[in-house]
Amino acid sequence: MNVKPKTSDDISFEDFRAQILRDYEIAVLSRECSILGRREVLTGKAKFGIFGDGKELPQLAMARSFRNGDFRSGYYRDQTFMMALDLLSPKDFFHGLYATTDIEKEPMSAGRQMGGHFGTYSLNKDGSWKNLTSQKNSSADISPTAGQMPRLLGLAQASKIYRKVKEIQNEGFSNNGNEVAWGTIGNASTSEGHFFETINAAGVLQVPMIISVWDDEFGISVPAKHQTTKEDISEILKGFQRDENNPGYEIIKVKGWDYTALIHAYENASELAREEHLPILIHVIELTQPQGHSTSGSHERYKSESRLKWESENDCNKRFKEWILENKISDEASLNEIEVKIKKEVRTAKKEAWIEYLKPHKEAKKTLVNLLNNLAVKSPNRAFITKIKNDLIAIEEPLKKDLAIKSRKALRYTIGDKSFEKTALINWIDAFLEDSQIKFSSHLYSETESRATNITEVSPIYDSNPEMIDGRVILRDNFDFLFNNYPNALIFGEDSGAIGDVNQGLEGLQKKYGALRVADTGIRETTIIGQGIGLALRGLRPIAEIQYLDYLPYCLQTLSDDLATLLYRTVGKQKAPLIIRTRGHRLEGIWHSGSQMGGIIHFLRGIYILVPRNMTKAAGFYNTLMKSDEPALIIESLNGYRIKEPRPKNLSEICTPIGLAELVKEGSDLTILSYGSTLRIVLSTCEELKEVGIDVEVIDAQTLLPFDLENIVLESVKKTNRLLIVDEDVPGGCAAYLMQDVIERQGAYSYLDSAPQTLTAKAHRPAYASDGDYFSKPNSEDIFEKVYEMMHETNPTEYPKLK
Repeated sequence: MNVKPKTSDDISFEDFRAQILRDYEIAVLSRECSILGRREVLTGKAKFGIFGDGKELPQLAMARSFRNGDFRSGYYRDQTFMMALDLLSPKDFFHGLYATTDIEKEPMSAGRQMGGHFGTYSLNKDGSWKNLTSQKNSSADISPTAGQMPRLLGLAQASKIYRKVKEIQNEGFSNNGNEVAWGTIGNASTSEGHFFETINAAGVLQVPMIISVWDDEFGISVPAKHQTTKEDISEILKGFQRDENNPGYEIIKVKGWDYTALIHAYENASELAREEHLPILIHVIELTQPQGHSTSGSHERYKSESRLKWESENDCNKRFKEWILENKISDEASLNEIEVKIKKEVRTAKKEAWIEYLKPHKEAKKTLVNLLNNLAVKSPNRAFITKIKNDLIAIEEPLKKDLAIKSRKALRYTIGDKSFEKTALINWIDAFLEDSQIKFSSHLYSETESRATNITEVSPIYDSNPEMIDGRVILRDNFDFLFNNYPNALIFGEDSGAIGDVNQGLEGLQKKYGALRVADTGIRETTIIGQGIGLALRGLRPIAEIQYLDYLPYCLQTLSDDLATLLYRTVGKQKAPLIIRTRGHRLEGIWHSGSQMGGIIHFLRGIYILVPRNMTKAAGFYNTLMKSDEPALIIESLNGYRIKEPRPKNLSEICTPIGLAELVKEGSDLTILSYGSTLRIVLSTCEELKEVGIDVEVIDAQTLLPFDLENIVLESVKKTNRLLIVDEDVPGGCAAYLMQDVIERQGAYSYLDSAPQTLTAKAHRPAYASDGDYFSKPNSEDIFEKVYEMMHETNPTEYPKLK
């Protein structure tokens, strides 16, 4: 692209001069924060530091073209950009470095993320949306390299949806789709698959997305020659460049120390992306990294003397100062005065942040010392408690951890005591741990009134002689209701649009609602999820379809590191109510088995995991989630689409509760807990068990995260005194998770008359065909024999040995 000098407004020289000097102040401010931040880590006040030094100038240029309503999806080098937009103060910066747990003082994550990870607030205190068009927005960063790319696609696509789909409500979310999504990434991270998948998808979708590649020619210690073909990411992406006959990208290459070229490049890119809705790559070259990758090492170990000399001479801040002097915009004395002022400001901010960080710890320490002193006076173990007290006094800059350790160790020396002083210490410990723990553990799930677990169950209602229809028709008709009732709802995935998904659950809906609301995508699971996250961050209600559960590993990193942690890492300040639709369970074959539930429930804490046994239950889950504001994965039973179900009269009103297990069949002899397709096998086996006098009670887990909040399984075990968990996951997988919950959390151990058992699939993936399924996963005969064996152990006379 030919980058021509261009300014967005006609301004006077004095205004122009003021802008440049303001930029210089911010560049100096950001650099000084980086320098002092590194020192704080090396002196032990902070655990780790990763900074934006060397990237100041291009970030200032990007900030100049960033408008209200725009979104950033970046990485941990963008502190200058945030400072330029007044979204990050030096004191905020140091509170992030110290991991202050007060959200008012450390507004990015209240100490949950390491420094350098930035976000803005999209939500009010009650969880409702702010007006995103009246503020500059940054989606909350994550550390995994290139992990910010998939969501960037969705943030950009939202502008296209808001511009093209007129019935969608956009007030507070978009101004006719004029918003740009700005992504930033380091040159080495462009080697990741997430980057290339996002590049391709954005080119296909033609969305207003601007990706800046900060290129300092290294990835930690590894130079570009080991990272990128031709050592040049814009060179190898030339095939994406648009031409007269084909849409594609605009690709801009600009030097990171060239202030005027940077300003012009970003202004032109911003205008093009907004007006034409096309993706743009800005490759910012000749950047430096003055302090190396992070505080974990020194770059002098891996950079040559010539490279270090070049970096010193071409540091963007140094070149910026030289440019200002050469063009007589200011003089050296004035710039030196700015530098002295800024350095003092940053030192003061650092000092104040450290004092503020320590203040509540010191106050708690003072209280604890008094409690320990009083306890020692009355205790026969006075010497031991006094030593703990004195050790605590010696810690001049205590952490919460120090206070917890000392207080809990002191309590050990009071075993058998019943003094007032001991009670006072116990009360302090309990209150301190409760108050501290919530600072690290809140907001894994929504804590608003609209959270999914608050949505009241609405059961299906049937005629006396209901019509029996395929399960897929129930889903299709329910999706029809959803898209009609929720204008901001949309669905997309492989084969989801034109053919109405591979199982016809969306049959005819693209024709009715259009190709943007019911859309086909390429085979690219990671960016399908990224589309969903970005769209949801901007107020839409996306349903992202992953064709089969076995394909979830393609996007597991994005789900786990981004979506599942979003609410938690922002302490409830951002949300992405994305629904992931997939299908699995009981299909035959190694890569279509859909049974990796143990891994999924552990990777995806923060996302609801829902396992409906039929399509009516699945429809109810979709309805529940659309009334809520939380992300969830719904796994439809793959072999249930053609199974007949009665048509409910109130299909569009059904709400399947989240977090509640369901008693499906009453019995007296033994409790079986299962879910999904396997539950149908359990129910059919119950009829056979009746023939030998065994009456089984069956419970459907329904939701795995969260699981059985009302302890339905416990109440059943109280009655039957026996428990069997049947699961098609591998041994030690989901069944182990369910067992731990029932035995430990619910406390069912006390009511068992025999050892609880699990019946799972074999340790390998399921083999192909009906025989492969039979010999790989629990079948009816396995269930029968396991139940009979448990009853034989209880009453061998009534149930003689089977074999």
